[in-house]
Amino acid sequence: MRLHSEAWILSVGVMAAAAGTVPAQGYPNRPIRVVTSEAGGGNDRMARVLAQAMSVSMGQQVTVDNRPAGVTPGEIVSKAPPDGHTLLVYNNSVWIAPLIEGGGQYDAVRDFAPISELARTPNVVVVKASSPARSVPELIAIAKANPGLKFGSSGAGATARLAGELFAAMASVKLVHVGFKGNAASVNALLADEVQVLFPTASSAMPLVLSGKARALGVTSTEPSPLAPGVPPVAESGLPGYASTTIFGAFAPAATPRAVVARLNDEMVRFLGAPGMKEKLAGLGMDAVGSSPQEFAVTVKSELARMTKVIRDAGIRVE
Repeated sequence: MRLHSEAWILSVGVMAAAAGTVPAQGYPNRPIRVVTSEAGGGNDRMARVLAQAMSVSMGQQVTVDNRPAGVTPGEIVSKAPPDGHTLLVYNNSVWIAPLIEGGGQYDAVRDFAPISELARTPNVVVVKASSPARSVPELIAIAKANPGLKFGSSGAGATARLAGELFAAMASVKLVHVGFKGNAASVNALLADEVQVLFPTASSAMPLVLSGKARALGVTSTEPSPLAPGVPPVAESGLPGYASTTIFGAFAPAATPRAVVARLNDEMVRFLGAPGMKEKLAGLGMDAVGSSPQEFAVTVKSELARMTKVIRDAGIRVE
């Protein structure tokens, strides 16, 4: 995997040379735009705290450009000038979308230069408080006795959708996906008994659980998470080997000069390691990470390989 990631970074450098370079010492020379999803979600929260910090450290205004749900942000950044002034902050769904029938019109490996993994957050298996399922094994038993149990998410490429499909495949149960326009709509559907289970991120799930309206059965990370205190990993409570995590990362267009990518990486890793930042991001439901471009490239390619089979077997397509 390391050889693959080095080859990816090398190819980015070759394309940069062909396209002309931007001296790192002259960068940035105008405001930087960070493209992300609609306001209010995890992508937006990550983009905004990052933009605020970079506006100070880089000496240029860094603005957040919110776009509607879907693959639009990825398409915008993949076609942007490769000069480091248009960036993408998004979770796994931006590199998963092109794998889905009718999904993004770009290639997540070919068209982006990875900058850094920014943060992670687990998803949580959630049922309504009145559900008879009180554990992952009980949910699996109920699903086997009632084929066609419904689960909701915000769309085809959403991490909650993929977490649910992976759960169904590994548990050998039939779950029917119901797509909604946004996380809030899927939560309302759970409370109205229109769906029986959700796989939202911890930041969305835990307020619902703490309110007493829902019950958390398992967290999708391989280890217990402080973002979902007291909730056991699915892998340790009935489904060995299960793992599905929402990963937030930053990208530039492919062919962005390596010196510019390195400057951006330095800024982002410094930001993520700043005093109090881990606690601040935890308050937003995220675990701060920070990585090199090469490490992030390995993560993206590994996740692409892992989820391709899930997407194909489930026949996921844009709805």
